[in-house]
Amino acid sequence: MQKKINPTSRRKFIKKSATLTLATGSLLSLSQTSNARHIPTISQNESVNYIGPKDGYTPQIGTLVSMMNWMRGTILGPVQGMSIKDLDYLHDENSNSIGAMLWHLAATERFYQINTFEGKRWGNWEKEDKEEFNVAMSLGNKGRAMIKGNSLDFYLEKLNRVREHSLKKLADFDDEWLLKIDPNWMWNEPTNNYCKWFHVVEHESNHNGQIKFIKSRIPS
Repeated sequence: MQKKINPTSRRKFIKKSATLTLATGSLLSLSQTSNARHIPTISQNESVNYIGPKDGYTPQIGTLVSMMNWMRGTILGPVQGMSIKDLDYLHDENSNSIGAMLWHLAATERFYQINTFEGKRWGNWEKEDKEEFNVAMSLGNKGRAMIKGNSLDFYLEKLNRVREHSLKKLADFDDEWLLKIDPNWMWNEPTNNYCKWFHVVEHESNHNGQIKFIKSRIPS
Protein backbone atom coordinates (compact mmCIF):
# COMPACT_ATOMS: atom_id res chain seq x y z
CA MET A 1 0.00 0.00 0.00
CA GLN A 2 1.43 3.37 -1.08
CA LYS A 3 2.16 5.73 1.77
CA LYS A 4 0.27 9.06 1.58
CA ILE A 5 2.33 12.24 1.71
CA ASN A 6 1.15 14.94 4.06
CA PRO A 7 0.32 18.07 1.93
CA THR A 8 1.78 20.33 4.61
CA SER A 9 5.07 18.42 4.59
CA ARG A 10 5.17 18.59 0.77
CA ARG A 11 4.73 22.38 0.80
CA LYS A 12 7.49 22.73 3.39
CA PHE A 13 9.81 20.53 1.25
CA ILE A 14 9.18 22.52 -1.93
CA LYS A 15 9.68 25.84 -0.13
CA LYS A 16 12.92 24.61 1.44
CA SER A 17 14.22 23.32 -1.94
CA ALA A 18 13.40 26.59 -3.68
CA THR A 19 15.15 28.58 -0.97
CA LEU A 20 18.23 26.35 -1.23
CA THR A 21 18.29 26.66 -5.04
CA LEU A 22 18.10 30.45 -4.87
CA ALA A 23 20.82 30.57 -2.25
CA THR A 24 23.09 28.29 -4.29
CA GLY A 25 22.48 30.33 -7.42
CA SER A 26 23.34 33.51 -5.58
CA LEU A 27 26.56 31.99 -4.28
CA LEU A 28 27.53 30.82 -7.78
CA SER A 29 26.72 34.22 -9.20
CA LEU A 30 28.83 35.93 -6.57
CA SER A 31 31.64 33.46 -7.14
CA GLN A 32 31.56 34.03 -10.91
CA THR A 33 31.47 37.78 -10.43
CA SER A 34 34.37 37.59 -8.03
CA ASN A 35 36.37 35.44 -10.44
CA ALA A 36 35.53 37.73 -13.34
CA ARG A 37 37.15 40.61 -11.52
CA HIS A 38 40.43 38.71 -11.58
CA ILE A 39 40.35 37.84 -15.30
CA PRO A 40 42.63 40.22 -17.19
CA THR A 41 40.81 42.03 -19.95
CA ILE A 42 42.31 42.14 -23.45
CA SER A 43 41.08 44.63 -26.01
CA GLN A 44 39.93 43.32 -29.36
CA ASN A 45 42.99 44.81 -31.03
CA GLU A 46 45.36 42.94 -28.73
CA SER A 47 43.71 39.51 -28.93
CA VAL A 48 44.92 37.35 -31.79
CA ASN A 49 41.65 35.40 -31.49
CA TYR A 50 39.53 38.41 -32.43
CA ILE A 51 38.74 38.29 -36.16
CA GLY A 52 37.26 41.62 -37.18
CA PRO A 53 37.96 45.33 -37.62
CA LYS A 54 41.15 46.73 -36.12
CA ASP A 55 42.20 50.23 -35.16
CA GLY A 56 44.19 51.95 -37.87
CA TYR A 57 42.47 50.15 -40.75
CA THR A 58 39.16 50.37 -42.57
CA PRO A 59 36.73 47.63 -41.43
CA GLN A 60 37.32 45.03 -44.15
CA ILE A 61 41.08 45.58 -44.28
CA GLY A 62 41.21 45.32 -40.49
CA THR A 63 39.39 42.00 -40.68
CA LEU A 64 41.89 40.79 -43.28
CA VAL A 65 44.79 41.89 -41.07
CA SER A 66 43.37 39.98 -38.10
CA MET A 67 43.24 36.82 -40.23
CA MET A 68 46.81 37.38 -41.40
CA ASN A 69 47.98 37.76 -37.81
CA TRP A 70 46.17 34.62 -36.64
CA MET A 71 47.58 32.48 -39.44
CA ARG A 72 51.10 33.78 -38.95
CA GLY A 73 51.07 32.65 -35.33
CA THR A 74 50.02 29.18 -36.47
CA ILE A 75 52.96 29.03 -38.87
CA LEU A 76 55.58 30.21 -36.40
CA GLY A 77 54.59 27.98 -33.48
CA PRO A 78 55.80 24.64 -34.91
CA VAL A 79 59.19 25.97 -36.07
CA GLN A 80 60.31 27.51 -32.78
CA GLY A 81 63.68 26.19 -31.64
CA MET A 82 64.47 24.40 -34.89
CA SER A 83 68.13 23.84 -35.70
CA ILE A 84 69.73 24.45 -39.09
CA LYS A 85 69.78 20.68 -39.59
CA ASP A 86 66.02 20.50 -38.95
CA LEU A 87 65.31 23.43 -41.25
CA ASP A 88 67.37 21.84 -44.04
CA TYR A 89 65.85 18.35 -43.75
CA LEU A 90 64.52 16.94 -47.03
CA HIS A 91 62.07 14.08 -46.66
CA ASP A 92 62.67 12.87 -50.23
CA GLU A 93 64.13 14.09 -53.51
CA ASN A 94 60.96 15.99 -54.42
CA SER A 95 60.14 17.64 -51.10
CA ASN A 96 60.96 21.12 -49.86
CA SER A 97 62.73 21.85 -46.61
CA ILE A 98 60.99 23.76 -43.85
CA GLY A 99 63.51 26.57 -44.25
CA ALA A 100 62.73 26.81 -47.96
CA MET A 101 58.99 26.95 -47.27
CA LEU A 102 59.43 29.78 -44.76
CA TRP A 103 61.43 31.78 -47.30
CA HIS A 104 58.80 30.90 -49.93
CA LEU A 105 56.04 32.37 -47.75
CA ALA A 106 57.95 35.64 -47.45
CA ALA A 107 58.50 35.63 -51.23
CA THR A 108 54.82 35.03 -51.96
CA GLU A 109 53.72 37.87 -49.71
CA ARG A 110 56.30 40.14 -51.33
CA PHE A 111 54.90 39.19 -54.73
CA TYR A 112 51.39 40.27 -53.71
CA GLN A 113 52.76 43.50 -52.30
CA ILE A 114 54.34 44.30 -55.66
CA ASN A 115 51.19 43.31 -57.51
CA THR A 116 48.55 45.05 -55.40
CA PHE A 117 50.47 48.01 -53.99
CA GLU A 118 52.56 48.81 -57.06
CA GLY A 119 50.40 47.38 -59.86
CA LYS A 120 53.21 45.22 -61.28
CA ARG A 121 52.98 41.74 -62.76
CA TRP A 122 55.20 38.69 -62.36
CA GLY A 123 58.61 39.37 -63.88
CA ASN A 124 58.59 43.10 -63.16
CA TRP A 125 60.50 42.76 -59.92
CA GLU A 126 63.26 45.13 -58.96
CA LYS A 127 66.77 43.69 -59.02
CA GLU A 128 66.95 43.52 -55.21
CA ASP A 129 63.68 41.61 -54.97
CA LYS A 130 64.74 39.16 -57.70
CA GLU A 131 68.02 38.45 -55.96
CA GLU A 132 66.35 37.86 -52.60
CA PHE A 133 63.12 36.11 -53.52
CA ASN A 134 63.22 34.63 -57.03
CA VAL A 135 64.60 31.21 -56.08
CA ALA A 136 62.39 30.95 -53.00
CA MET A 137 59.35 31.87 -55.06
CA SER A 138 59.89 28.99 -57.49
CA LEU A 139 61.48 26.39 -55.16
CA GLY A 140 62.03 23.12 -57.07
CA ASN A 141 65.51 21.72 -57.71
CA LYS A 142 67.11 25.15 -57.55
CA GLY A 143 65.53 25.80 -54.19
CA ARG A 144 66.68 22.45 -52.83
CA ALA A 145 70.23 23.16 -54.00
CA MET A 146 70.49 26.76 -52.83
CA ILE A 147 68.26 27.23 -49.78
CA LYS A 148 70.13 25.62 -46.93
CA GLY A 149 72.57 26.36 -44.14
CA ASN A 150 70.50 29.22 -42.70
CA SER A 151 69.38 29.69 -39.09
CA LEU A 152 65.76 30.14 -38.06
CA ASP A 153 66.46 33.83 -37.40
CA PHE A 154 67.48 34.21 -41.05
CA TYR A 155 64.02 33.14 -42.21
CA LEU A 156 62.14 34.96 -39.46
CA GLU A 157 63.83 38.22 -40.39
CA LYS A 158 62.47 37.94 -43.94
CA LEU A 159 58.98 36.97 -42.81
CA ASN A 160 58.84 39.80 -40.27
CA ARG A 161 60.29 42.44 -42.59
CA VAL A 162 57.86 41.62 -45.38
CA ARG A 163 54.90 41.44 -42.98
CA GLU A 164 55.74 44.81 -41.40
CA HIS A 165 55.64 46.38 -44.87
CA SER A 166 52.28 44.74 -45.59
CA LEU A 167 50.73 46.05 -42.38
CA LYS A 168 52.09 49.54 -42.97
CA LYS A 169 50.88 49.75 -46.58
CA LEU A 170 47.45 48.20 -45.92
CA ALA A 171 46.76 51.06 -43.52
CA ASP A 172 47.07 53.44 -46.48
CA PHE A 173 44.23 51.81 -48.42
CA ASP A 174 40.47 51.51 -47.90
CA ASP A 175 37.74 48.94 -48.42
CA GLU A 176 36.98 50.25 -51.91
CA TRP A 177 40.57 49.42 -52.92
CA LEU A 178 40.27 45.99 -51.27
CA LEU A 179 37.27 45.16 -53.47
CA LYS A 180 38.90 46.54 -56.63
CA ILE A 181 38.75 44.01 -59.49
CA ASP A 182 41.67 42.76 -61.54
CA PRO A 183 39.76 41.52 -64.62
CA ASN A 184 42.12 38.69 -65.56
CA TRP A 185 43.94 37.05 -62.71
CA MET A 186 43.42 33.67 -60.99
CA TRP A 187 42.29 31.09 -63.54
CA ASN A 188 41.81 33.99 -65.97
CA GLU A 189 38.86 35.21 -63.95
CA PRO A 190 38.08 38.57 -62.32
CA THR A 191 39.83 38.69 -58.96
CA ASN A 192 39.70 41.46 -56.37
CA ASN A 193 42.46 42.55 -54.03
CA TYR A 194 40.62 40.93 -51.13
CA CYS A 195 40.89 37.53 -52.83
CA LYS A 196 44.58 38.11 -53.59
CA TRP A 197 45.36 38.90 -49.97
CA PHE A 198 43.13 36.12 -48.68
CA HIS A 199 45.29 33.85 -50.81
CA VAL A 200 48.30 35.01 -48.77
CA VAL A 201 46.49 33.68 -45.68
CA GLU A 202 45.34 30.47 -47.40
CA HIS A 203 48.85 29.92 -48.79
CA GLU A 204 50.30 29.96 -45.29
CA SER A 205 47.59 27.53 -44.17
CA ASN A 206 48.54 25.17 -47.00
CA HIS A 207 52.25 25.23 -46.14
CA ASN A 208 51.46 24.96 -42.44
CA GLY A 209 50.26 21.42 -43.07
CA GLN A 210 53.39 20.62 -45.09
CA ILE A 211 55.67 22.06 -42.42
CA LYS A 212 54.02 19.96 -39.73
CA PHE A 213 54.27 16.84 -41.89
CA ILE A 214 57.99 17.39 -42.62
CA LYS A 215 58.65 18.15 -38.97
CA SER A 216 57.01 14.88 -37.94
CA ARG A 217 59.36 12.98 -40.29
CA ILE A 218 62.63 14.52 -39.10
CA PRO A 219 64.74 11.74 -37.55
CA SER A 220 64.93 12.22 -33.80
